[in-house]
Amino acid sequence: MTIKIGKKIKGYSVEKPNEKAAEVKTVLAPLAVVEAPSAEVIQMHEKVERPEMLIGATYKIKSPLVEHALYVTINDIVLNEGTEYQLRRPFEIFINSKNMDHFQWIVALTRIMSAVFRKGGDVTFLVEELKAVFDPRGGYYKAGGVYMSSIVAELGAVVEQHLKSIGLIHDPDLSPEMRALIADKRAAYEQRGAKKPEGRLAGISGDLAGAGAESSSRTSDSAEFPAGATLCSKCNTSAMIVMDGCETCLNCGYSKCG
Repeated sequence: MTIKIGKKIKGYSVEKPNEKAAEVKTVLAPLAVVEAPSAEVIQMHEKVERPEMLIGATYKIKSPLVEHALYVTINDIVLNEGTEYQLRRPFEIFINSKNMDHFQWIVALTRIMSAVFRKGGDVTFLVEELKAVFDPRGGYYKAGGVYMSSIVAELGAVVEQHLKSIGLIHDPDLSPEMRALIADKRAAYEQRGAKKPEGRLAGISGDLAGAGAESSSRTSDSAEFPAGATLCSKCNTSAMIVMDGCETCLNCGYSKCG
């Protein structure tokens, strides 16, 4: 290939074949994209080491089936602390009581549950498994009128309460329409119960009301729902009332007619 030079030559040099390729590499090297180092997101698994200090909460279970109360402590570990991926997950559980009759199963249960917590993943299934345990001697009502089928079931309720507090379980919110319906049902039920009977029955019912006023006040003053409410089969709360032939729960909105 012939090239015509129209200017005066002031100098020259001999170019080697490999020099041009090396020069191109030198120019392109600084232009290479440098990936920013990304922080490793730690998920809960069985190899996560226990830190020196854990945060947690202690809950009291007072059942009429046992003489002494149970104290349930659930400790949590904080993963990825200080980052946008910060998580609080249950790490271990302890149950303490003066009653030593159930010491063996309590220790076994806490060890298994702690192992499940440290395994990671979805641990919310423990709540349903524990709440499904029934005592052959019968259950009991805890404060607020909630029925517990056994002590183990109340332990499941405690675990559920704790998992809700750390954001692992979320309550399904009732729609505004359902809240309005429940409020209307409750107002109508209370208004119907407030009507005084007429005639001879008025004096009888008044005497009965006066005789039982003191005892009923001790049991129903702190109740969240009307005194005549029965147990709801869905949420196990004494909040079921009967209006116009239909049963309606004032707690969860469950309704059954007929």
